[in-house]
Amino acid sequence: MSPHRPKPPLRTAVVGTGSIARGAHLPALATLAGEGAVEIVAVVDVAEEAARAAAEEFAVASAFTDLDTMLGELRPDLVVLCTPPSLHREQAIAAVRAGAHVWCEKPPCPSLADYDAMTAAAGEEPGSPATSFVFQHRFGSGARHVRRLLREGAFGRPLVAHCQTTWYRDAAYYAVPWRGRWDTEGGGPAMGHGIHQTDLLLDLLGPWREVRAMAARLVHDVQTEDVSTAQVRFASGAVATVVNSVLSPDEVSRVRIDCELATIELTHLYGYRNADWRITPAPGVPERKVRDWNHFGPDEPSSHLAQLRALVADIEAAAPHPTSGEGGRRVVEFTAALYKSAFTDTPVRAGEIGPGDPFYAAMHGGDPDRLPVGAREEEQAV
Repeated sequence: MSPHRPKPPLRTAVVGTGSIARGAHLPALATLAGEGAVEIVAVVDVAEEAARAAAEEFAVASAFTDLDTMLGELRPDLVVLCTPPSLHREQAIAAVRAGAHVWCEKPPCPSLADYDAMTAAAGEEPGSPATSFVFQHRFGSGARHVRRLLREGAFGRPLVAHCQTTWYRDAAYYAVPWRGRWDTEGGGPAMGHGIHQTDLLLDLLGPWREVRAMAARLVHDVQTEDVSTAQVRFASGAVATVVNSVLSPDEVSRVRIDCELATIELTHLYGYRNADWRITPAPGVPERKVRDWNHFGPDEPSSHLAQLRALVADIEAAAPHPTSGEGGRRVVEFTAALYKSAFTDTPVRAGEIGPGDPFYAAMHGGDPDRLPVGAREEEQAV
């Protein structure tokens, strides 16, 4: 343990050793392990060979093929879930009940009902084990800077916003059995891809009030949509568009907010730095104020590492992490509302979807085949 750290490292286990674990979580954990903040005590994967390979690559002492066995033997402080979404509910509850905090990859889970069950497992006392979720775009220095200025009213009222996740995924991507299925992934790009940008938009603009949406399956041979669009009204009165696609060869992730005194725009792909943000003042804004707006401070890219640092600090301080509880629920509720609006052709208001609503139990509202067919299929049927 570093002599500068007041507490011992968090004993951490990683569950699932696929690409997101080995490409993002384990490297981030290894960095913090080098600083004495965490100790990676185990990796878990149902495939023993994969578990052993990850343990060897990242110098982890123990490899398991069963989560419950690992929890019982090692009693870790933190469990990182890098498994398919359909497994998150059961695994998160098991880890929390074993006394571990949980950090769970996106999509959080296939439904609002699952989300509420996961978060209900947390204790009520400060510092009790709880489940938080990977929404790393909130934790870069650029988002922190812009969020503060928006909260302070520096840009005036937010008026118009645009949130865009237009990516490209081919048939090979969807050859993975759990992708593109309602029961295992929970949805298409609105759930599995655009959720990061949507979460950032909601974090910057605050509570949403109403959504009107469309969704379609135009290309891929999947159950879910491969493109969606939505119009959103926020509690502040601001209006926004949200576009999610896996059909777009020119890939980009973008959030733009037009306020009374400035336009704030972030353009990137999978992660941003300070330089990816642009603030354009309205005519007449004093140059001194513009200089202050553009002073972002030290550059901390959005990343799993950035969020993990914040998560470890919150756990050590017995403070709730911003993506736990209601802080993580809002984007899951928004996504459920987007799907309900798209599939029922009606506007959906915040707070409308709860127990008894078919869209509470499943993002497809109880009918996995209800998605409108794509234009190509309609043309062929004529």
